Amino acid sequence: MSHASGSMKFLLTGVNHKTAPVELREQLAIPGERLADATRSLLAHPGVSEAMIVSTCNRVELLAAYGEALPDMAAFFDEHFSVAPADLHPHLYQHRDSEAVRHLFRVASSLDSMVVGEPQILGQVKESYTVARALGAVRSHLDRLLQCAFSVAKKVRTETQIGSSSVSIASVAVDLSRKIFGSLEGKRVLLVGAGKMSELAARHLLQQGASSILVTNRTEERAMRLARNFNGHIIPFGELHVRASEADIVITSTGSAEFLFRREHGQQLLHRRKGRPMFFIDIAVPRDVDPEMNRVDGVFLYDIDDLQTVAASNMADRSREATSAERIITEEVVRFARRASTLDVVPSLVGLQQNIELMRQAEMRRAQVRLQGLSVEQHAAVEALTRGLANKFLHLPLQALRAAAQQGDAARLEMLRETFRLDPELSSGENPASVQSELASASPVFALPHIEVDAGAAASSLEPAKEQNATTAGGEASAILGPGGKHP
Repeated sequence: MSHASGSMKFLLTGVNHKTAPVELREQLAIPGERLADATRSLLAHPGVSEAMIVSTCNRVELLAAYGEALPDMAAFFDEHFSVAPADLHPHLYQHRDSEAVRHLFRVASSLDSMVVGEPQILGQVKESYTVARALGAVRSHLDRLLQCAFSVAKKVRTETQIGSSSVSIASVAVDLSRKIFGSLEGKRVLLVGAGKMSELAARHLLQQGASSILVTNRTEERAMRLARNFNGHIIPFGELHVRASEADIVITSTGSAEFLFRREHGQQLLHRRKGRPMFFIDIAVPRDVDPEMNRVDGVFLYDIDDLQTVAASNMADRSREATSAERIITEEVVRFARRASTLDVVPSLVGLQQNIELMRQAEMRRAQVRLQGLSVEQHAAVEALTRGLANKFLHLPLQALRAAAQQGDAARLEMLRETFRLDPELSSGENPASVQSELASASPVFALPHIEVDAGAAASSLEPAKEQNATTAGGEASAILGPGGKHP
Protein backbone atom coordinates (compact mmCIF):
# COMPACT_ATOMS: atom_id res chain seq x y z
CA MET A 1 0.00 0.00 0.00
CA SER A 2 1.47 3.33 -1.00
CA HIS A 3 1.56 6.51 1.02
CA ALA A 4 2.33 9.36 -1.31
CA SER A 5 3.77 12.52 0.08
CA GLY A 6 1.98 14.86 -2.32
CA SER A 7 -1.70 15.67 -2.52
CA MET A 8 -4.03 12.73 -2.93
CA LYS A 9 -5.89 12.06 -6.15
CA PHE A 10 -9.16 10.17 -6.63
CA LEU A 11 -9.95 7.30 -8.97
CA LEU A 12 -13.34 5.64 -9.46
CA THR A 13 -13.66 2.52 -11.62
CA GLY A 14 -16.65 0.26 -12.13
CA VAL A 15 -19.64 -1.03 -14.04
CA ASN A 16 -23.30 -0.13 -13.68
CA HIS A 17 -26.71 -0.79 -15.21
CA LYS A 18 -25.90 1.61 -18.06
CA THR A 19 -22.67 -0.07 -19.13
CA ALA A 20 -23.14 -3.75 -18.29
CA PRO A 21 -26.04 -6.24 -18.54
CA VAL A 22 -27.30 -8.02 -15.46
CA GLU A 23 -25.57 -11.24 -16.62
CA LEU A 24 -22.22 -9.51 -16.07
CA ARG A 25 -23.16 -7.49 -12.99
CA GLU A 26 -24.24 -10.61 -11.10
CA GLN A 27 -20.78 -12.12 -11.63
CA LEU A 28 -19.23 -9.02 -10.04
CA ALA A 29 -21.71 -8.53 -7.18
CA ILE A 30 -20.05 -8.69 -3.75
CA PRO A 31 -22.24 -10.17 -0.97
CA GLY A 32 -22.40 -8.11 2.22
CA GLU A 33 -20.44 -10.69 4.20
CA ARG A 34 -17.54 -10.47 1.71
CA LEU A 35 -17.43 -6.71 1.34
CA ALA A 36 -14.89 -6.20 4.15
CA ASP A 37 -12.46 -8.76 2.66
CA ALA A 38 -12.81 -7.24 -0.80
CA THR A 39 -12.15 -3.78 0.61
CA ARG A 40 -9.00 -5.04 2.37
CA SER A 41 -7.79 -6.49 -0.93
CA LEU A 42 -8.41 -3.20 -2.71
CA LEU A 43 -6.52 -1.31 -0.01
CA ALA A 44 -3.55 -3.66 -0.52
CA HIS A 45 -3.60 -3.17 -4.31
CA PRO A 46 -0.46 -1.39 -5.64
CA GLY A 47 -0.77 2.38 -5.60
CA VAL A 48 -3.93 2.52 -3.45
CA SER A 49 -3.72 4.63 -0.29
CA GLU A 50 -7.40 4.65 0.73
CA ALA A 51 -10.26 2.55 -0.62
CA MET A 52 -13.99 1.87 -0.62
CA ILE A 53 -16.26 -0.43 -2.66
CA VAL A 54 -19.90 0.22 -3.50
CA SER A 55 -21.70 -2.97 -4.58
CA THR A 56 -25.44 -2.89 -5.26
CA CYS A 57 -27.79 -4.62 -7.69
CA ASN A 58 -27.05 -1.89 -10.24
CA ARG A 59 -23.34 -1.17 -9.79
CA VAL A 60 -19.96 -2.33 -8.54
CA GLU A 61 -17.61 0.63 -8.13
CA LEU A 62 -14.11 0.87 -6.68
CA LEU A 63 -13.21 4.24 -5.17
CA ALA A 64 -9.55 4.88 -4.36
CA ALA A 65 -7.33 7.72 -3.18
CA TYR A 66 -3.82 7.47 -4.57
CA GLY A 67 -0.55 9.41 -4.75
CA GLU A 68 1.79 9.53 -7.71
CA ALA A 69 1.25 6.23 -9.57
CA LEU A 70 -2.19 5.58 -11.08
CA PRO A 71 -3.49 2.24 -9.70
CA ASP A 72 -4.48 -0.37 -12.29
CA MET A 73 -8.09 -1.00 -11.30
CA ALA A 74 -8.79 -3.19 -14.33
CA ALA A 75 -6.09 -5.53 -13.01
CA PHE A 76 -7.88 -5.64 -9.64
CA PHE A 77 -11.11 -6.69 -11.37
CA ASP A 78 -9.20 -9.34 -13.32
CA GLU A 79 -7.56 -10.74 -10.18
CA HIS A 80 -10.60 -10.77 -7.90
CA PHE A 81 -13.52 -11.69 -10.18
CA SER A 82 -13.99 -14.75 -12.37
CA VAL A 83 -14.72 -12.81 -15.54
CA ALA A 84 -12.56 -12.91 -18.66
CA PRO A 85 -10.91 -9.51 -19.30
CA ALA A 86 -12.27 -9.49 -22.86
CA ASP A 87 -15.81 -9.82 -21.49
CA LEU A 88 -15.33 -7.28 -18.70
CA HIS A 89 -13.10 -4.44 -19.89
CA PRO A 90 -15.43 -3.04 -22.59
CA HIS A 91 -18.02 -2.40 -19.85
CA LEU A 92 -15.69 -0.67 -17.36
CA TYR A 93 -15.68 3.09 -16.89
CA GLN A 94 -13.07 5.12 -15.05
CA HIS A 95 -13.22 8.64 -13.63
CA ARG A 96 -10.29 10.58 -12.19
CA ASP A 97 -10.08 13.48 -9.73
CA SER A 98 -12.90 16.01 -10.27
CA GLU A 99 -14.82 13.62 -12.54
CA ALA A 100 -14.59 10.92 -9.87
CA VAL A 101 -15.90 13.44 -7.33
CA ARG A 102 -18.75 14.39 -9.67
CA HIS A 103 -19.69 10.76 -10.29
CA LEU A 104 -19.74 9.96 -6.56
CA PHE A 105 -21.91 13.02 -5.86
CA ARG A 106 -24.33 11.95 -8.61
CA VAL A 107 -24.50 8.38 -7.28
CA ALA A 108 -25.14 9.49 -3.69
CA SER A 109 -27.80 11.95 -4.90
CA SER A 110 -29.55 9.20 -6.93
CA LEU A 111 -29.00 10.96 -10.25
CA ASP A 112 -27.13 7.93 -11.61
CA SER A 113 -29.72 5.40 -10.46
CA MET A 114 -31.91 3.28 -12.70
CA VAL A 115 -34.84 5.08 -11.06
CA VAL A 116 -33.75 8.69 -10.61
CA GLY A 117 -34.69 9.95 -7.16
CA GLU A 118 -34.86 6.56 -5.43
CA PRO A 119 -33.76 6.89 -1.80
CA GLN A 120 -32.01 3.52 -1.25
CA ILE A 121 -28.66 4.27 -2.90
CA LEU A 122 -27.56 6.85 -0.31
CA GLY A 123 -28.03 4.28 2.45
CA GLN A 124 -26.04 1.73 0.44
CA VAL A 125 -23.16 4.18 -0.05
CA LYS A 126 -23.20 4.94 3.68
CA GLU A 127 -23.05 1.23 4.49
CA SER A 128 -20.00 0.82 2.22
CA TYR A 129 -18.41 3.84 3.90
CA THR A 130 -19.04 2.38 7.36
CA VAL A 131 -17.41 -0.94 6.41
CA ALA A 132 -14.36 0.73 4.84
CA ARG A 133 -13.91 3.20 7.69
CA ALA A 134 -14.05 0.42 10.30
CA LEU A 135 -11.19 -1.31 8.43
CA GLY A 136 -9.09 1.87 8.33
CA ALA A 137 -9.42 1.90 4.54
CA VAL A 138 -11.13 5.31 4.64
CA ARG A 139 -8.99 7.95 6.27
CA SER A 140 -8.57 11.71 5.90
CA HIS A 141 -8.91 12.10 2.12
CA LEU A 142 -11.77 9.70 1.36
CA ASP A 143 -13.45 10.60 4.63
CA ARG A 144 -13.52 14.26 3.60
CA LEU A 145 -14.85 13.29 0.15
CA LEU A 146 -17.57 10.97 1.49
CA GLN A 147 -18.77 13.42 4.13
CA CYS A 148 -19.09 16.01 1.39
CA ALA A 149 -20.99 13.52 -0.82
CA PHE A 150 -23.49 12.90 1.97
CA SER A 151 -23.97 16.65 2.43
CA VAL A 152 -24.47 17.15 -1.31
CA ALA A 153 -27.08 14.36 -1.42
CA LYS A 154 -28.97 16.01 1.43
CA LYS A 155 -28.78 19.38 -0.30
CA VAL A 156 -30.15 17.91 -3.54
CA ARG A 157 -33.06 16.35 -1.62
CA THR A 158 -33.73 19.58 0.26
CA GLU A 159 -33.44 22.08 -2.57
CA THR A 160 -35.10 20.11 -5.39
CA GLN A 161 -38.18 17.92 -5.76
CA ILE A 162 -36.14 15.06 -7.17
CA GLY A 163 -37.50 12.70 -4.52
CA SER A 164 -40.96 14.20 -4.06
CA SER A 165 -42.65 11.22 -5.70
CA SER A 166 -39.65 9.01 -5.24
CA VAL A 167 -39.93 5.46 -6.45
CA SER A 168 -37.72 2.46 -5.92
CA ILE A 169 -36.94 -0.63 -7.92
CA ALA A 170 -39.50 -2.36 -5.72
CA SER A 171 -42.24 0.15 -6.56
CA VAL A 172 -41.42 -0.13 -10.27
CA ALA A 173 -41.77 -3.89 -9.95
CA VAL A 174 -45.19 -3.45 -8.39
CA ASP A 175 -46.24 -1.01 -11.13
CA LEU A 176 -45.22 -3.61 -13.69
CA SER A 177 -47.32 -6.23 -11.90
CA ARG A 178 -50.34 -3.95 -12.00
CA LYS A 179 -49.88 -3.27 -15.71
CA ILE A 180 -49.56 -6.99 -16.51
CA PHE A 181 -52.67 -8.03 -14.56
CA GLY A 182 -54.66 -4.84 -15.07
CA SER A 183 -55.44 -4.84 -11.35
CA LEU A 184 -53.92 -6.40 -8.26
CA GLU A 185 -57.31 -6.85 -6.59
CA GLY A 186 -57.58 -10.39 -5.30
CA LYS A 187 -54.04 -11.29 -6.32
CA ARG A 188 -51.80 -13.20 -3.92
CA VAL A 189 -48.14 -12.21 -3.80
CA LEU A 190 -45.15 -14.19 -2.56
CA LEU A 191 -42.10 -12.26 -1.34
CA VAL A 192 -38.95 -14.40 -1.45
CA GLY A 193 -36.47 -12.59 0.79
CA ALA A 194 -37.21 -10.37 3.78
CA GLY A 195 -34.81 -7.48 3.21
CA LYS A 196 -35.47 -3.77 2.64
CA MET A 197 -36.42 -4.30 -1.00
CA SER A 198 -39.07 -6.88 -0.07
CA GLU A 199 -40.45 -4.59 2.62
CA LEU A 200 -40.79 -1.76 0.09
CA ALA A 201 -42.48 -4.12 -2.37
CA ALA A 202 -44.96 -5.29 0.27
CA ARG A 203 -45.93 -1.72 1.11
CA HIS A 204 -46.56 -0.82 -2.53
CA LEU A 205 -48.42 -4.07 -3.22
CA LEU A 206 -50.89 -3.46 -0.42
CA GLN A 207 -51.41 0.13 -1.61
CA GLN A 208 -52.28 -1.24 -5.05
CA GLY A 209 -54.89 -3.63 -3.69
CA ALA A 210 -53.15 -6.99 -3.35
CA SER A 211 -55.36 -9.30 -1.26
CA SER A 212 -52.68 -11.15 0.68
CA ILE A 213 -48.94 -11.44 1.03
CA LEU A 214 -46.91 -14.58 1.60
CA VAL A 215 -43.36 -14.28 2.90
CA THR A 216 -40.48 -16.74 2.91
CA ASN A 217 -36.86 -16.29 3.92
CA ARG A 218 -33.94 -18.51 4.91
CA THR A 219 -33.99 -16.85 8.34
CA GLU A 220 -37.56 -17.45 9.52
CA GLU A 221 -37.37 -14.79 12.23
CA ARG A 222 -36.95 -12.05 9.61
CA ALA A 223 -39.78 -13.49 7.55
CA MET A 224 -42.04 -13.48 10.63
CA ARG A 225 -41.20 -9.85 11.36
CA LEU A 226 -42.01 -8.79 7.78
CA ALA A 227 -45.21 -10.84 7.68
CA ARG A 228 -46.31 -9.39 11.03
CA ASN A 229 -45.80 -5.83 9.77
CA PHE A 230 -48.11 -6.43 6.78
CA ASN A 231 -50.53 -9.06 8.14
CA GLY A 232 -48.95 -11.61 5.82
CA HIS A 233 -48.45 -15.36 6.11
CA ILE A 234 -45.24 -17.37 6.44
CA ILE A 235 -44.14 -20.11 4.05
CA PRO A 236 -41.26 -22.22 5.41
CA PHE A 237 -38.28 -21.80 3.13
CA GLY A 238 -37.99 -25.57 2.73
CA GLU A 239 -41.47 -25.67 1.19
CA LEU A 240 -40.78 -22.87 -1.31
CA HIS A 241 -41.01 -24.93 -4.49
CA VAL A 242 -44.26 -26.58 -3.40
CA ARG A 243 -46.10 -23.60 -1.88
CA ALA A 244 -45.00 -20.99 -4.46
CA SER A 245 -47.84 -22.21 -6.69
CA GLU A 246 -50.25 -20.46 -4.28
CA ALA A 247 -49.01 -17.06 -5.53
CA ASP A 248 -49.99 -15.21 -8.68
CA ILE A 249 -46.96 -12.91 -8.38
CA VAL A 250 -43.53 -13.89 -7.04
CA ILE A 251 -41.06 -11.12 -6.23
CA THR A 252 -37.59 -12.39 -5.40
CA SER A 253 -34.88 -10.35 -3.70
CA THR A 254 -32.37 -12.56 -1.90
CA GLY A 255 -28.60 -12.71 -1.64
CA SER A 256 -28.44 -16.25 -3.00
CA ALA A 257 -25.44 -17.03 -5.17
CA GLU A 258 -27.44 -19.66 -7.08
CA PHE A 259 -30.82 -19.75 -8.84
CA LEU A 260 -33.73 -20.45 -6.49
CA PHE A 261 -36.10 -21.18 -9.37
CA ARG A 262 -35.16 -23.13 -12.50
CA ARG A 263 -37.10 -24.13 -15.60
CA GLU A 264 -38.23 -27.45 -14.10
CA HIS A 265 -39.61 -25.62 -11.06
CA GLY A 266 -41.67 -23.41 -13.35
CA GLN A 267 -43.15 -26.44 -15.11
CA GLN A 268 -44.10 -28.02 -11.77
CA LEU A 269 -45.67 -24.79 -10.50
CA LEU A 270 -47.79 -24.31 -13.65
CA HIS A 271 -48.97 -27.92 -13.37
CA ARG A 272 -50.18 -27.33 -9.80
CA ARG A 273 -51.88 -24.10 -10.88
CA LYS A 274 -53.70 -25.98 -13.66
CA GLY A 275 -52.22 -23.65 -16.28
CA ARG A 276 -53.13 -20.35 -14.61
CA PRO A 277 -50.37 -17.82 -15.47
CA MET A 278 -47.70 -16.87 -12.98
CA PHE A 279 -45.62 -13.72 -12.90
CA PHE A 280 -42.02 -13.58 -11.58
CA ILE A 281 -40.21 -10.32 -10.90
CA ASP A 282 -36.57 -10.97 -10.06
CA ILE A 283 -34.97 -7.88 -8.53
CA ALA A 284 -31.97 -9.72 -7.10
CA VAL A 285 -28.38 -9.48 -8.33
CA PRO A 286 -27.14 -12.20 -8.67
CA ARG A 287 -30.50 -13.30 -10.09
CA ASP A 288 -32.78 -15.69 -8.18
CA VAL A 289 -34.63 -16.99 -11.25
CA ASP A 290 -33.06 -18.81 -14.17
CA PRO A 291 -33.77 -16.88 -17.41
CA GLU A 292 -34.82 -20.25 -18.90
CA MET A 293 -38.05 -19.88 -16.90
CA ASN A 294 -39.23 -17.57 -19.68
CA ARG A 295 -39.48 -20.65 -21.92
CA VAL A 296 -42.25 -22.14 -19.79
CA ASP A 297 -45.66 -21.34 -21.27
CA GLY A 298 -47.69 -19.39 -18.75
CA VAL A 299 -44.69 -18.06 -16.80
CA PHE A 300 -43.75 -14.41 -17.30
CA LEU A 301 -40.33 -13.40 -15.96
CA TYR A 302 -38.85 -9.92 -15.66
CA ASP A 303 -35.43 -9.22 -14.20
CA ILE A 304 -33.99 -5.95 -12.94
CA ASP A 305 -32.84 -4.79 -16.37
CA ASP A 306 -36.35 -5.25 -17.74
CA LEU A 307 -37.54 -2.74 -15.16
CA GLN A 308 -35.59 0.03 -16.89
CA THR A 309 -38.40 0.43 -19.43
CA VAL A 310 -40.87 1.18 -16.66
CA ALA A 311 -38.34 3.37 -14.86
CA ALA A 312 -37.79 5.43 -18.02
CA SER A 313 -41.42 6.58 -17.95
CA ASN A 314 -40.70 8.32 -14.66
CA MET A 315 -37.86 10.36 -16.13
CA ALA A 316 -40.04 12.94 -17.89
CA ASP A 317 -41.54 14.10 -14.60
CA ARG A 318 -38.10 14.38 -13.04
CA SER A 319 -36.14 15.97 -15.86
CA ARG A 320 -36.57 19.56 -14.65
CA GLU A 321 -35.70 18.65 -11.07
CA ALA A 322 -32.76 16.58 -12.31
CA THR A 323 -31.43 19.65 -14.14
CA SER A 324 -31.54 21.66 -10.92
CA ALA A 325 -29.84 18.81 -9.07
CA GLU A 326 -27.07 18.62 -11.68
CA ARG A 327 -26.46 22.35 -11.27
CA ILE A 328 -26.08 21.91 -7.51
CA ILE A 329 -23.61 19.07 -8.04
CA THR A 330 -21.52 21.11 -10.49
CA GLU A 331 -21.25 23.90 -7.92
CA GLU A 332 -20.36 21.47 -5.15
CA VAL A 333 -17.65 19.76 -7.23
CA VAL A 334 -15.97 23.16 -7.76
CA ARG A 335 -16.34 24.01 -4.07
CA PHE A 336 -14.84 20.66 -3.02
CA ALA A 337 -11.86 21.15 -5.37
CA ARG A 338 -11.15 24.61 -3.96
CA ARG A 339 -11.43 23.37 -0.40
CA ALA A 340 -9.13 20.42 -1.14
CA SER A 341 -6.55 22.70 -2.80
CA THR A 342 -6.58 25.01 0.20
CA LEU A 343 -6.05 22.08 2.57
CA ASP A 344 -3.26 20.67 0.40
CA VAL A 345 -1.35 23.95 0.54
CA VAL A 346 -1.34 24.14 4.36
CA PRO A 347 1.89 22.06 4.68
CA SER A 348 3.56 24.47 2.24
CA LEU A 349 2.41 27.49 4.24
CA VAL A 350 3.71 25.94 7.44
CA GLY A 351 6.92 24.83 5.72
CA LEU A 352 7.64 28.33 4.44
CA GLN A 353 7.11 29.80 7.90
CA GLN A 354 9.44 27.15 9.38
CA ASN A 355 12.14 27.82 6.79
CA ILE A 356 12.10 31.58 7.37
CA GLU A 357 12.13 31.10 11.13
CA LEU A 358 15.18 28.81 10.87
CA MET A 359 16.98 31.46 8.79
CA ARG A 360 16.10 34.14 11.32
CA GLN A 361 17.45 32.02 14.17
CA ALA A 362 20.62 31.27 12.18
CA GLU A 363 21.23 35.00 11.62
CA MET A 364 20.63 35.71 15.31
CA ARG A 365 23.22 33.08 16.24
CA ARG A 366 25.74 34.60 13.81
CA ALA A 367 25.20 38.02 15.36
CA GLN A 368 25.29 36.72 18.93
CA VAL A 369 28.89 37.79 19.61
CA ARG A 370 28.28 41.30 18.29
CA LEU A 371 25.09 41.63 20.35
CA GLN A 372 26.56 40.47 23.67
CA GLY A 373 26.45 43.96 25.15
CA LEU A 374 22.67 44.24 24.86
CA SER A 375 20.44 44.19 27.91
CA VAL A 376 17.63 41.63 28.19
CA GLU A 377 15.11 44.25 27.06
CA GLN A 378 17.28 45.29 24.10
CA HIS A 379 17.82 41.67 23.07
CA ALA A 380 14.03 41.16 23.15
CA ALA A 381 13.66 44.22 20.90
CA VAL A 382 16.11 42.71 18.37
CA GLU A 383 14.12 39.47 18.49
CA ALA A 384 10.91 41.40 17.87
CA LEU A 385 12.47 43.35 15.01
CA THR A 386 13.78 40.24 13.24
CA ARG A 387 10.47 38.42 13.74
CA GLY A 388 8.60 41.42 12.35
CA LEU A 389 10.87 41.55 9.30
CA ALA A 390 10.53 37.79 8.75
CA ASN A 391 6.75 38.04 8.90
CA LYS A 392 6.76 40.94 6.45
CA PHE A 393 8.92 38.90 4.08
CA LEU A 394 6.44 36.02 4.49
CA HIS A 395 3.33 38.07 3.80
CA LEU A 396 3.42 38.19 -0.01
CA PRO A 397 4.62 34.58 -0.58
CA LEU A 398 1.91 33.29 1.77
CA GLN A 399 -0.70 35.33 -0.05
CA ALA A 400 0.52 33.97 -3.39
CA LEU A 401 0.39 30.35 -2.16
CA ARG A 402 -3.09 30.81 -0.74
CA ALA A 403 -4.39 32.51 -3.91
CA ALA A 404 -2.97 29.77 -6.15
CA ALA A 405 -4.66 27.13 -3.97
CA GLN A 406 -8.02 28.89 -3.95
CA GLN A 407 -7.90 29.30 -7.74
CA GLY A 408 -6.83 25.68 -8.25
CA ASP A 409 -3.73 26.84 -10.14
CA ALA A 410 -1.58 23.72 -9.77
CA ALA A 411 1.20 25.01 -12.04
CA ARG A 412 1.64 28.22 -10.03
CA LEU A 413 1.53 26.24 -6.77
CA GLU A 414 4.29 23.94 -7.99
CA MET A 415 6.39 26.91 -9.15
CA LEU A 416 6.05 28.59 -5.75
CA ARG A 417 6.92 25.36 -3.94
CA GLU A 418 10.04 24.95 -6.06
CA THR A 419 11.02 28.60 -5.63
CA PHE A 420 10.83 28.36 -1.85
CA ARG A 421 12.06 24.75 -1.66
CA LEU A 422 8.88 23.49 0.00
CA ASP A 423 9.36 19.74 -0.13
CA PRO A 424 6.00 18.29 1.03
CA GLU A 425 7.77 15.48 2.89
CA LEU A 426 9.60 18.03 5.00
CA SER A 427 7.02 20.75 5.35
CA SER A 428 4.37 18.62 7.04
CA GLY A 429 6.32 18.09 10.26
CA GLU A 430 9.49 19.01 12.07
CA ASN A 431 12.47 19.63 9.84
CA PRO A 432 15.24 17.05 10.27
CA ALA A 433 18.58 18.24 11.59
CA SER A 434 20.08 18.00 8.12
CA VAL A 435 17.52 20.44 6.77
CA GLN A 436 18.08 22.80 9.70
CA SER A 437 21.78 22.67 8.95
CA GLU A 438 21.21 23.46 5.30
CA LEU A 439 18.88 26.36 6.07
CA ALA A 440 21.33 27.75 8.59
CA SER A 441 24.21 27.51 6.13
CA ALA A 442 25.09 29.75 3.21
CA SER A 443 22.27 28.53 0.94
CA PRO A 444 18.99 29.86 2.33
CA VAL A 445 16.04 30.73 0.11
CA PHE A 446 16.96 34.37 0.45
CA ALA A 447 19.65 35.19 3.02
CA LEU A 448 19.86 38.42 4.93
CA PRO A 449 23.18 40.20 4.28
CA HIS A 450 25.70 40.35 7.13
CA ILE A 451 26.00 43.90 8.43
CA GLU A 452 28.58 45.01 10.97
CA VAL A 453 26.60 46.58 13.80
CA ASP A 454 27.82 48.43 16.86
CA ALA A 455 26.00 46.77 19.77
CA GLY A 456 25.58 49.99 21.70
CA ALA A 457 24.25 51.88 18.70
CA ALA A 458 21.86 49.08 17.88
CA ALA A 459 20.55 49.04 21.42
CA SER A 460 20.16 52.81 21.46
CA SER A 461 18.31 52.90 18.16
CA LEU A 462 16.02 50.03 19.10
CA GLU A 463 15.10 51.20 22.60
CA PRO A 464 12.34 53.70 21.70
CA ALA A 465 10.71 51.40 19.17
CA LYS A 466 10.98 48.03 20.84
CA GLU A 467 7.38 47.98 22.06
CA GLN A 468 6.05 48.97 18.64
CA ASN A 469 8.23 46.37 16.90
CA ALA A 470 7.05 43.65 19.24
CA THR A 471 3.45 44.62 18.56
CA THR A 472 4.04 44.74 14.81
CA ALA A 473 5.71 41.34 14.79
CA GLY A 474 2.98 39.74 16.84
CA GLY A 475 0.21 41.37 14.82
CA GLU A 476 1.73 40.42 11.49
CA ALA A 477 2.28 36.82 12.59
CA SER A 478 -1.28 36.58 13.90
CA ALA A 479 -2.73 38.03 10.71
CA ILE A 480 -0.82 35.63 8.49
CA LEU A 481 -0.75 32.41 10.48
CA GLY A 482 -3.60 32.79 12.94
CA PRO A 483 -3.55 32.01 16.67
CA GLY A 484 -0.76 29.77 17.83
CA GLY A 485 1.21 30.24 14.62
CA LYS A 486 -1.23 28.09 12.66
CA HIS A 487 -2.65 29.02 9.31
CA PRO A 488 -6.39 29.70 9.54
